[in-house]
Amino acid sequence: MTVVKKLSEKKLQAFIFDMDGVIIDSEPIHSRVKMETFRHFGIDFDESRLSSYMGGTSGLIFKDVVAESGRTDITPEMLTAYKHKHYLEVLQSGGIDPVEGTRELIRALHEAGVPLGLATSSHPPVMNAILDNFEIRKYFTFVISGGELPESKPNPAIYLISAERLGAKPENCCVLEDTTNGILAAKRAGMYCIAFHNPHSGEQDLSLADRVVEKMAEIEVEELLSLPLGEGC
Repeated sequence: MTVVKKLSEKKLQAFIFDMDGVIIDSEPIHSRVKMETFRHFGIDFDESRLSSYMGGTSGLIFKDVVAESGRTDITPEMLTAYKHKHYLEVLQSGGIDPVEGTRELIRALHEAGVPLGLATSSHPPVMNAILDNFEIRKYFTFVISGGELPESKPNPAIYLISAERLGAKPENCCVLEDTTNGILAAKRAGMYCIAFHNPHSGEQDLSLADRVVEKMAEIEVEELLSLPLGEGC
């Protein structure tokens, strides 16, 4: 195939997907479940603050909120456990579809021979549920949850680890993200980053991305294979 031949000639060594807001339009669900978690524990929280935490783990926001509350009867771990359990219940209730065009992009990249990674801040059981429910696990060479790492996005560790496990140089990787924190993580890792402008992901600063798209269909594999990666992109 011509596309596979091009892969060997060009410099795209791996493509890494974020998950929330990119594969699944989950930010509205995450926001709802987080607010329900706050109410369950009797915490007054301004919902407008949620957008600044998008792209990071739930543990980060719960750590900040518990510290601000001054309460000693609750811990961030208690809130995180409650939120993850409730979120899984919502996922398993059905009726949740992937972002339009994402599955087609994943399949096209896989068929072109591009190694695929998934680097998400979501809890491992949530990550696994989505991979299985959308039947896309088979396309990914490596998947990782930020919940397994000491620090989440915008720390670049999750992307640097992904590149290493995919056998790729960071500068030869392309990342698909939808949040400010995720884009920062990708750029700090030295990777080319495409930002998907998801209207459900809150007010996100996408200006540091190398490219912004409104629809997944705008991302073409032939064009990706022609990116001059590793040459200062």
